[in-house]
Amino acid sequence: MQEERKTLIDDERRHFLIFIKWLIIAVFCGITIGAVGVLFSYCLSYVTQTRLSCPFMVWLLPLGGLLIVWLYRMSGVRESKGTNMVISSVRSTEKVPMKMAPLIFISTALTHLFGGSAGREGAALQLGGSIAAQIGRVIQLDEKDMHIITMCGMSAAFSALFGTPITAAIFPLEVISVGIMYYAALVPCAVASVIASSLAASLGCKGEHFILTEVPQLELDIVWRVVVLAVLCAITARIFCHVLHYVNELFRMYFRNQYLRIFCGGSMIVLLSLLFGQEYLGAGMDVIEKSIEGHVIWQAFLLKIIFTSITLGCGFKGGEIVPSFFIGATFGALIASLLQIPIGFGAAAGLICVFCGVTNCPITSLLLSFELFGFVGIAYFLLADTIAYMLSGYESLYHEQKIMYSKFSPRFIDKKQ
Repeated sequence: MQEERKTLIDDERRHFLIFIKWLIIAVFCGITIGAVGVLFSYCLSYVTQTRLSCPFMVWLLPLGGLLIVWLYRMSGVRESKGTNMVISSVRSTEKVPMKMAPLIFISTALTHLFGGSAGREGAALQLGGSIAAQIGRVIQLDEKDMHIITMCGMSAAFSALFGTPITAAIFPLEVISVGIMYYAALVPCAVASVIASSLAASLGCKGEHFILTEVPQLELDIVWRVVVLAVLCAITARIFCHVLHYVNELFRMYFRNQYLRIFCGGSMIVLLSLLFGQEYLGAGMDVIEKSIEGHVIWQAFLLKIIFTSITLGCGFKGGEIVPSFFIGATFGALIASLLQIPIGFGAAAGLICVFCGVTNCPITSLLLSFELFGFVGIAYFLLADTIAYMLSGYESLYHEQKIMYSKFSPRFIDKKQ
């Protein structure tokens, strides 16, 4: 009896020490990576404003692409796996090199400066994962702890950049292997996320938040319309993933030389911007805001799919998440106008549905709806979110993401995108 009690006490002491260890590491990651995230946010805001004030900058996009390829080549990186590398490192012994942090920082800034159609959160995941992995190597964490600190860094960077600490804490836990949550990383990710978000707010980085002026009451007449919206958004999410990967394969097939590939892709974006305007360059947060305010641009979601697929497919750097917001919001606004439901509400639901469909993260998506839109229309968001998750199939933005359990039956499938 005494031996069992002694063992129990020893276990409790060991667990408490582990808690203290991760508390210290998470606070350090939250401060360090949060500060880098703030710098990254201000840098992207500056280059975006520079491009908007000098519209001719888009003409230099092909040359900016050549510079990005040169930077990666000079750093010894011939083919960058991007966010896929960070995701893979959490499940394997693959290491995320420290040089990926400055590379993704500079290359994403260059992409936004010259008008590439890309986001920022995907870049933040790479930035945070890379810095956190380096911290883990410095303090000599073992393999399993390296997985946790990498997720911790992803949460901190995402939170600092987007100002959604709850979403940022859960996203890395859910996105790696859908169906299996890495709960051992829950406390480190939560602490790092809250610290990074608080630091960003204190330094003037405001988180994204939208006000929905008209949210319908819970009624059956609205429920079926939301169901239709969610089904169509799931299809749109699948189309986006298909086009994104297919365009990337086409570029690799027909342009084996990276310099030629990115130069031609950049030239295509320049031509498209002349034909359709510059609203589809950069992240496009202004268009997302207009959609949630009730504006409908029927062709916007299709053009954003094309612009983003070419930008990322030919080798420019950035994220896929904000473009998915853009596609979801504009498509949701369009369908809402056809279904005769409030357009701003439809745009919000579309944003959440497409994000869920391309990431396969229903819990994260629901939490995102709370942080972006407040606790309104919760039942509708829940319904739309879960339908989009189920009907989006096994498509994903990330090749390295694994779907561990079937979406249609309680069956282990361990399937990659």
